[in-house]
Amino acid sequence: MLTFIHRSSQRPQRGFSLIEVMVVVTLIGLMLGMVAFSLGRGVSSAEIRNSSKKVAANLRYTRSLAMRSRAQQSFVVDLEARTWQAGNRPPEAFPKEVDITIDTARSELTGENAAGIRFFPDGSSTGGRVTLTADQREWQVGVEWLTGEITRAELLE
Repeated sequence: MLTFIHRSSQRPQRGFSLIEVMVVVTLIGLMLGMVAFSLGRGVSSAEIRNSSKKVAANLRYTRSLAMRSRAQQSFVVDLEARTWQAGNRPPEAFPKEVDITIDTARSELTGENAAGIRFFPDGSSTGGRVTLTADQREWQVGVEWLTGEITRAELLE
């Protein structure tokens, strides 16, 4: 007796087709692109937030220096040099990606591109605000003239 075993002429597939591999590689590329864009935006977001924290901290330092030394002290922003100086500290630079504006009393304009906020020994000040802008994000550091209180907030559109 003869027995015939029928075997399929096609072997079962093993692995992936070229199209499947290309689809997976394309999806991975899109995901990596979104992550890179997200990280890039996060870095500038972190930079502007940290810059606003530094400005607020240096304004507080200048206010406390005026109260401790019993003499007027100024926080000065030089828009041309892109720096700020708090009291007797050396100037510090703003990050390149951050745009700066300062609103202050006319008496505190120290030049065409420089202005300051003056603190008095009793803690009061001339008042004003420093606004930092980058990538459609805006942080504002404000100083109340009567109390010298320093506030920091992100401005939302």
